[in-house]
Amino acid sequence: MEEKTEYTTYTTTTTTTTTTTHQNSSEMSDSKTEHEVVLNEKIDQMSHHSASAHGNAAAMEKGQETNEEYDEHGNQINFVMSETEIKLVRKLDFMYVMPYIAVLNFLQFFDKSALNYSAVLGIRETASLDLKQFSWLGSIFYLGYLLFQGPSMILIQKMRLRMYIGTVIILWGVVLLLTFLGHNFSQLAALRFLLGFFEGGIYPCCIMLISSLYRRKEQAGRIGVVYICNGIALSFGGLIGYGIGNMDGAGGLRAWQWIMIILGAITILFGIVSFLFMVDNPKSKVLCLSSEEEKIVDARMRDNAVVRSKEIKMSHIYESLKEPRFYIFCLCSMLINFQNSVLNTYSSLITKGFGFTSLNAILLTIPSGVTDCLFIVIAVWYNRRYGNTLYGACAFLFVAIIGILLLVVIPVAKAKLLGLYLTWAYAAGYVLLLVSVANNVAGYTKKIFYSSSIMVFYTFGNFIGPFFMVESQAPLFVGGMVGCMVANAATIVLFIYARWDMARENRKRMANHVEMEVTPDMTDVENRNFIYRL
Repeated sequence: MEEKTEYTTYTTTTTTTTTTTHQNSSEMSDSKTEHEVVLNEKIDQMSHHSASAHGNAAAMEKGQETNEEYDEHGNQINFVMSETEIKLVRKLDFMYVMPYIAVLNFLQFFDKSALNYSAVLGIRETASLDLKQFSWLGSIFYLGYLLFQGPSMILIQKMRLRMYIGTVIILWGVVLLLTFLGHNFSQLAALRFLLGFFEGGIYPCCIMLISSLYRRKEQAGRIGVVYICNGIALSFGGLIGYGIGNMDGAGGLRAWQWIMIILGAITILFGIVSFLFMVDNPKSKVLCLSSEEEKIVDARMRDNAVVRSKEIKMSHIYESLKEPRFYIFCLCSMLINFQNSVLNTYSSLITKGFGFTSLNAILLTIPSGVTDCLFIVIAVWYNRRYGNTLYGACAFLFVAIIGILLLVVIPVAKAKLLGLYLTWAYAAGYVLLLVSVANNVAGYTKKIFYSSSIMVFYTFGNFIGPFFMVESQAPLFVGGMVGCMVANAATIVLFIYARWDMARENRKRMANHVEMEVTPDMTDVENRNFIYRL
């Protein structure tokens, strides 16, 4: 139980000067009329005023008071979004940003998981693969993924995100399509390496897009969408895999080859569309912003603390390397993704081991996708409602531990299936890890460095995970699943420590509030009034 304390809030208010004052809510209520008059006269100066913890991030219509408060947990309170801002967010959600991110992540997850479906559709027979070689095909994808993180970090900072994302999508689509030509381990390993290499920069790009286009309190839901699309891909992948499985022999090709051809072609087409039309800037011309919307965008940019810059600031990197939570988040990313790689590569084989046919084993991956989505939706709702990001992550990892216990201990097939589905709760824990990073790391270079480093350790986890699975323990792979359970338990301990550390820093900052100028691209350490969302 967390110790009950009397909450203090930070309130930011626009005034007639270029400085701000720290006022409590009662003072603002008394001076509301005065401030409305001031704002009517000074609306054009709104975007130039600096506020306290996160800048003056109030989205408003003309004449509406600018007012934001944050409690010691970093949660925004007493903030009402204007109708104009609501319409702007809807444009981002349903037209210009989230549809691209959703399709991108659907394809990214489906494409890399094609090996999972291919495992029961003949790829092992075609290429004469033993289980160890098959494990290498699962792992070598992440070796390519890992090696691209350094170049990707530089390219994300230097290139337009739209062009960068579109290019790598096209390249990985070409590689996936060509995979149907692989007929031995060496050829397939080379293609899987290249597939991972070109997919390696996608997740950091998605996090950067969401971090720069949405307010901090809005980011959990949008990051959740990224991973909900993984679950949708898992569910629809089962249906699509089942359908393509019935194409075995068509045109002289095996079913697994048709999966590569069809998915590769779709991915290339989407890459071209993304290169030409994706919105990657809060003030993109595609959005056709009015002058009022531009002022709202300025306020939203101050709230999310992301100011884009092509300059790589080494001070941001050095600052990250001094922070214990940097290493904690990276290590947690690795530990959680032991299980990610195991399930994405072996879930069909595990399910088949319960006594089902190959095609039925593919169909039974559909509930895995449904539970994956359900857990993430619950995680996002919980985070928006209560804000306890890291406590929520711990709860979902505990559910995953229960699932693994059912899978390896209970001898009944239905109980094992239930356990397998519950293990997907780990995905919600990982989503909340990314939400915590997006909310609590300020400074453009620092945010990119954090995101890219976490992806490096994500890669380590996914590379190592398949080697937990020993052929002599097939089809349940008890040793590998127990290893995942231990990793989840260790992650829970690390999350609790990280939350305690940020809560301690929040108490210090709120007890020692300082008046300071908030300049663009400040980090969360440089801005002593920045409040971490726990």
